This record gives sequence, C-alpha cells and structure tokens, in this order.
Amino acid sequence: MNDRRVVITGIGVVSPIGNDKETFWNNLVAGKSGIDLFHAFDSSEFDCKIAGEVRDFNAASFFKNPKTAKRTDRFTQFAVAATKMALDDSGIDLDKCDRTRCGVIVGSGIGGLDSMEKEAQRLQTKGPSRVSPFTIAMMISNMASGLVSMEYNLQGPSMCIVTACATANNCIGEAWRIIKFGDADMFVAGGAEGTITPLGVGGFAAMKAVSFRNDEPTKASRPFDRDRDGFVMGEGAGIVILEEYESAKRRGATIYCELAGYGCSADAYHMTQPLPDGQGAARSMAMAMRHAGLNPSDIDHINPHATSTPIGDLCETRAIKTAFGDHAKKLAISATKSMTGHLLGAAGGVELAAAILALKTGVVPPTINLDNPDDECDLDYVPHTAREMKIRAVLSNSFGFGGHNSTLAIKAI
Repeated sequence: MNDRRVVITGIGVVSPIGNDKETFWNNLVAGKSGIDLFHAFDSSEFDCKIAGEVRDFNAASFFKNPKTAKRTDRFTQFAVAATKMALDDSGIDLDKCDRTRCGVIVGSGIGGLDSMEKEAQRLQTKGPSRVSPFTIAMMISNMASGLVSMEYNLQGPSMCIVTACATANNCIGEAWRIIKFGDADMFVAGGAEGTITPLGVGGFAAMKAVSFRNDEPTKASRPFDRDRDGFVMGEGAGIVILEEYESAKRRGATIYCELAGYGCSADAYHMTQPLPDGQGAARSMAMAMRHAGLNPSDIDHINPHATSTPIGDLCETRAIKTAFGDHAKKLAISATKSMTGHLLGAAGGVELAAAILALKTGVVPPTINLDNPDDECDLDYVPHTAREMKIRAVLSNSFGFGGHNSTLAIKAI
C-alpha cells in the first residue's frame, strides 16, 4: 500500500482575485491585490473595513438543481463551485469510476457563520416559528463535503476536518493518506470559507488579529514587511482532485504533479499564538519532506502561511531556517496572501493551487507590499515581481489557531 502514489489532476478556485483557475493565476503572477473596502454589510461601526471578497459569483450556476444553492451557506456554495471546476479540469468521467472508491474531504475553519448570524437575528426579531428549517444544515461545517458527495454521487469516504486555518491542508493530506492506504482511488479535497460577516469581522478585530489599514486596502496585507499590522480576511474555496497514479495513467489523465508528502504537528502552546521558535512548524515541514523522500536541498519554492501578523511571519521564518538549515537562503518564498488575504479554512486549498501552478509553469508569484523587509525576516520572499525559475519540488504551509501545523509537499512527475 505504501507504494501507491497520489497525483493531482484537477484544480478549482474561487477567490478574491478570480473565480476560476486561469484568472486567479494570471492575477497572482501580475501581483494584483484583491483587497478592498468590503460590501458584505454596513461597516460604519467597525474598526476594520477591508477584506478580500469574492465578487461576481453566481452560485446557482454551479449546482445541478439551482434551488439547492438557496438552501446552502456561502461557504458551501464556494465549495460546490470549486469542485465543479476541479472535476471539469481533471477530465474525469465519473460514470466510468467505481463511485464507492471516490471520496470527499472538504473542510471549513468556521462553517456557516453567515447563516447562523442571520437566523439568530430572525429568532430574536421574529420568534422561533420564523427560523428557517434549513438553519442547522446551512450552519454545520461538514455540509460542504456532504453536498459535494450528493451532487456527484461520490460514495467513498466522506468527512470534514476542522483545524482552523490548517483545515484545507489537513483535508488534502488525509485524503492522500487514505488513497495511499488503499481505501479510495480518487478524492475531492480542499477547503471553503465565507465568514466576512459582522461577527466574523468583529471577532477578529476584537482580537487585534487583523489589519486596520482601511485607507490603503491594497497595501494592507504585507507579509514579512516591518510595517505589517495583521491579516486581512478573505473568502473562497480551493479544491483539488487527487487520484491514485496508476488509475490516473490508465484513463489518460493530464497530471499536474505528484502529491508526495504530508506533515502535521501541534505547537501545544497557545490558543492563537505560534511557538516563538517555530519548532512545531519546522516538524511539520520535516515530516512532509520525509514522507516525500525529499531532502531540504530538493525543495526550490515554498508557499508559506505568512498571514502578515507580526509574530506569525517571524515564527515561520524561524521554522523555515530550522527545517532547511543553510538551504533556507536558497528558497523562493511567495506569500500569496499579500494578494488574496487570508482565506482561513480555505487558505491551504487556494495556496496549494498556486504552488501547483508555480511548479507547472516555472513561475513563482511575488510577495507584494514588501517595501521594508523586517530585519529578522531575512529570506528570499520574491518581492514585488514574479520570477521564472526551475522548480523541482514545493512545500505549502498552513497553520491554525489551536496550534495546528500542516504542510503539503508536491513534486514534478
């Protein structure tokens, strides 16, 4: 079973910089920011007024029955849309597959917060008889996986992993593990989030976790810069199609890359702060490389977690130095949250898509807004402009509140 290889054959993205793979990638390479004053609700009483919103999104067009879209939360709509795009991209004919060996692991860091807030308000203002019968189904985080499995009659393992901002990476990694173990041949995996809501924005602002650079939205997310003041909330979904290598070859699939390794660890330190020395994150990266059979010197590029928080970016820099030693200085590190904002539970899926496309095209996106690098963040973060380079293997990091660390390793095939 350990000889079973896992490859990626499809990508689906819904993001603040594009609602399809091509637009997303072109805007990343161009260094275009998707951060702006948000329009989801009246921000006049809020200290934070900026976010990376998904625009021009027609949920009904991605569902087989458009009425279903009206009975789902925004994060689930994003998940179904990204899944359809990823399946179309993969070219897989599900009618020729054993659907009992096709699984779904799509997570969300928070779930149906928008639905919960609206129905709570309805309860308070109109009474319990007016609460929607779909309330619970819209709120629960596993509904993205559930609906994706129903939309496509995928009867293999189906679940939802919730590890805050590490969610999507853990979902993709555990799908990798199940395929390698032999219990499935194909997975829809990733994450989705839609929490630009009064409670979502208000909660993160109260923690002082977000940027308050309301007068310069496009410059607010600035990973590794000495003037960074917090992350910028984003929303969307990132989904990939994973297949067992021999099965994908038999059907003549176009293969992006091999998902070769997966690492995870716990800081066991603090609810919201990472370990100051980055040891937990370093262990996650080391595990992913070990599973992939890669040495640190084999890695050319990292898509880091890099949220633009003062402590987070510094700790990740320390972790990279620990995991890579002298090779850390030779890595091209692209903090794509500088353009998309932080998609929370969807971040790992969207950022893996960026890592895959970098590997495939030989172009690494820039880290924008890196105008004044932090003295302690002294690695190569590909400032301002995309870079063409030879890429053999890539790591993608996602770390979450609660001390969750997750890393995916991909390589050319």
